[in-house]
Amino acid sequence: MENRACITGVVLAGGLGRRMGGVDKGLVEAAGRPLVSHVLATIAPQVSQVMINANRHHEEYASLGYPVISDVVTGSAGPLAGFHAALRAASTPLVLMVPCDTPALPATLVEALWTTLTDREVDIAYASDHERAHPAVVLMKRELADDLEQWLVSGGRKIDQWYARHPHASCHFDDARAFININTLNDRDAFGQ
Repeated sequence: MENRACITGVVLAGGLGRRMGGVDKGLVEAAGRPLVSHVLATIAPQVSQVMINANRHHEEYASLGYPVISDVVTGSAGPLAGFHAALRAASTPLVLMVPCDTPALPATLVEALWTTLTDREVDIAYASDHERAHPAVVLMKRELADDLEQWLVSGGRKIDQWYARHPHASCHFDDARAFININTLNDRDAFGQ
């Protein structure tokens, strides 16, 4: 894709993994390799730079060959804290963010989100399918960093409420399986089959 030069991809692996008993989900093995490796293999060819947002196990993530960034805003800020860290660390005008527990993302993800962002003239384009929205699979303008920081400092935590403050659009994908989340060990085992 010709526009990949203006996009940094960030894999969000900063969560607490509560539904998996507190393990670092990005490092959980699925189909023979860590979940984060599946995501990296899909997004790296679609963007110019890649980073991993992690708040634990920095050495393990760094061993994958990409810069590791941590949340700046703390205090149970959730995925938006990862978004904020990504927007602050990126040097490109656009930032793709995807969770580490979505190992089946489409190879056309960035192109589709880019098309939605530019055609609809919005600041935020996020994935959806016929089953639901996937707001943590998102392409957004880096210039939103200051507003997101203010939102987080004022106590904002909900992605949809922050999106509502900006021009945003959903990008529809036909295959809901592309956005499966590995939230439990049973999910992991099913993915590996």
